[in-house]
Amino acid sequence: MALIHLRALGVTLSEPLFSDLDLTVAAGDRLGLVAANGRGKSTLLRCIAGAVEPTAGTVVRARGLRIAHVEQDVPPALHDLTVQAAVRRALPAEQAAAETWRVDVALDALEIPEPLRVRPLRALSGGWQRLAMLACAWVTDPGLLLLDEPNNHLDLARLARLEAFLNGLPRDVAVVLASHDRAFLDATTARTLFLRPQASETFPLPYGRAQAALAGIDAAQAREYQRDLKTAQQLRRQAAKLHNIGVNSGSDLLTVKTRQLRQRADRLEEAARPAHRERSAGTIRLAGRDTHAKVLVGFDDARVETPDGTLLFRTGRLTIGLGDRVVLLGRNGAGKSRLVSLVRQAVAEPGPATAAVRATPSLVLGHSDQALSELRAEETPHGLVCRRFEVGDQRARALLAGAGIAVDRQGRAIATLSGGQRARLAMLVLRLTRPSFYLLDEPTNHLDIEGQEALEAELKAQGATALLVSHDRSFVRAVGNRFWLIENRRLVEVESPEAFFAAEAAT
Repeated sequence: MALIHLRALGVTLSEPLFSDLDLTVAAGDRLGLVAANGRGKSTLLRCIAGAVEPTAGTVVRARGLRIAHVEQDVPPALHDLTVQAAVRRALPAEQAAAETWRVDVALDALEIPEPLRVRPLRALSGGWQRLAMLACAWVTDPGLLLLDEPNNHLDLARLARLEAFLNGLPRDVAVVLASHDRAFLDATTARTLFLRPQASETFPLPYGRAQAALAGIDAAQAREYQRDLKTAQQLRRQAAKLHNIGVNSGSDLLTVKTRQLRQRADRLEEAARPAHRERSAGTIRLAGRDTHAKVLVGFDDARVETPDGTLLFRTGRLTIGLGDRVVLLGRNGAGKSRLVSLVRQAVAEPGPATAAVRATPSLVLGHSDQALSELRAEETPHGLVCRRFEVGDQRARALLAGAGIAVDRQGRAIATLSGGQRARLAMLVLRLTRPSFYLLDEPTNHLDIEGQEALEAELKAQGATALLVSHDRSFVRAVGNRFWLIENRRLVEVESPEAFFAAEAAT
């Protein structure tokens, strides 16, 4: 049974986000929505929910359909409510008085621990807030779930919990979700919509196979485009010859024929243009520097501790050599970010506290953490680049534009940028730093799939040396060539991340 019909749907802001979109969502559908940052995913979900009016086209909803929409941020009105109170508030009016048991059912379905249920939402981590908002949606007994980046801020254990929840939904409930996590899309969806300004494409396949199919279509279209351009160029050359003959002979017939050939060339070129005209959200490029050191960082059984001195784990005697891309694995709270901080301190401010961590003296550090703390919120992108690097005004503006920071945003505070723009700015800072060693904590946070794949390609092409922390399974598999696991208060090397991923999924 069809729940949603989109007919010639389009939204245009300063330029089209999407247009002429025809789509049907049926009962039981699991549809993944894929597009670059800022390219209309959230807007499309709001159109389906009825919160935004499209510029063109219509949205037809099945009679009586109940839609639950989980957006990326917690509504301010819920910040001070406990999880239980927020879910209770979401209950439909006819159930609020007599069916409060539904609250516990929704919370149990998402395995939200009892102690967290009585805490205010603002006191929870971002991952638990996401699951609480999903519980608020699920308690309404929807026929269609609209999820905007539902996996944001989730560690692997909670991500596995979310995947299990979605895959265990009743067969008649439809889900449309937007995500940049390729492994998550493959695990939870069976159809994929690639949202584009023009000629969006839908495939009855999960993301990985759909992406391969789309690449084939785009490649064929590119070849056809080149053939049609050659034909148009031939028509223009014929028109030029006829024009010269016509001018010399004074023939009106040849003048008309020249005009017709040019018009044919114009029509052919216009029709041949790639229909989607994909726009990049900004280029990610890295630039490392050479080093003669064979070992860049070494650990002499260093203690990794909490701020109050409690031991989390010991590193043993391990080294990171030239070209090693070491991925640090471990559950949330195991101490991954603490180790990253320890290495950073050993490079920037070596002293007694970091004596067990050795960094080669020539090491140049490129660091980015999940909070993007290297970027000062009140500073402007233009001011940051000019202050930290020896580039002039015009060069700074060109670099920022290439990274996806439009000219009108380069002079605004970094705090006003979107998450994707800030992530690309952080990557630009890394490029201009030209590090010999990368220390990256959740570098794919806020990056769209295009950005993730570009970062992966750059790290591998540069032969980068790095210590990485990431919950992005696709990124870990693509980039890592060594894997260290925190277990039983020790840091041990493992052959692959797959056993850890499987254990987290089974937790």
